[in-house]
Amino acid sequence: MSRLGIALLWLIHGLPLGMQAMIGNGLGMLLYWLAVPRRRIGATNLALCFPDMTDRQRRTLLRQHFQAVSRAALEHGILWWSSAARVNRIVRFEGLEHLQAAYGQPLILLAPHFVGLDMGGIRISTEFHPLVSMYSRLKNPHFDHLMLHARTRFGQSRLFSRHEGVRPLIAEIKRGLPLYYLPDQDFGAKDAVFASFFGIPAATVNALPRLARLTGARIVPAVTRQLAGGQGYVVRFYPAWQDFPTADLDADVARMNAFIEARVRENPAQYFWLHKRFKTRPPGAPSLYH
Repeated sequence: MSRLGIALLWLIHGLPLGMQAMIGNGLGMLLYWLAVPRRRIGATNLALCFPDMTDRQRRTLLRQHFQAVSRAALEHGILWWSSAARVNRIVRFEGLEHLQAAYGQPLILLAPHFVGLDMGGIRISTEFHPLVSMYSRLKNPHFDHLMLHARTRFGQSRLFSRHEGVRPLIAEIKRGLPLYYLPDQDFGAKDAVFASFFGIPAATVNALPRLARLTGARIVPAVTRQLAGGQGYVVRFYPAWQDFPTADLDADVARMNAFIEARVRENPAQYFWLHKRFKTRPPGAPSLYH
């Protein structure tokens, strides 16, 4: 089945982006009804994070999210097989002056889990390379190979498995490679603190302030937004954070979560809601997923 899926993506990747968006939106509506376990996870996350919304509003938002995820998944074929020139046409930059001001010194690009994060990271690698990043291996070896290929095919970027820890990242940042860093998923209590995310204590990896302290890196957020109607993507760079890190690790992690939460509120349909973000609970707290 995986080989068939890859073959279909190869056939689709050459289509105009607007047509791919139409296919992705249709697939998203189908998956909304078929992917029941993921739909339940997404519905739980949205109920926790947006309690003031009505059930109908959250259902609409979740359908939009499935469409955005499906579009992004189909458009990975562009990242796997299309030229750098096409990627550059599809993905444009905003706030590039913030990246340029920090480029050439130890640098961490903070990239929250929005659906376009691969588009954003690979677009950056075509022009500002090489990058370094961390990844979690996919269960399907064919898709895992293609994802590694896509993320390293331009600019000789380097990827390290999450199991290798942060030491390789520290070495590469000190060598001058910008780190494209995705910090906002639940990987358990190890090396994490419970920081508020939408008012809920969320196990949050504390590596961002630790890496910044060990390397002297500046933090420049890079958030990728998927545009409507097959118009492509935009990577928005934000000003480098001042006074980061501090002597208070918990406060630094809370600052990161607050920044990500603000960006999610601006664009809630495109944040990755199908992950159990609140799976790890403080000692004695009940599970939020049933």
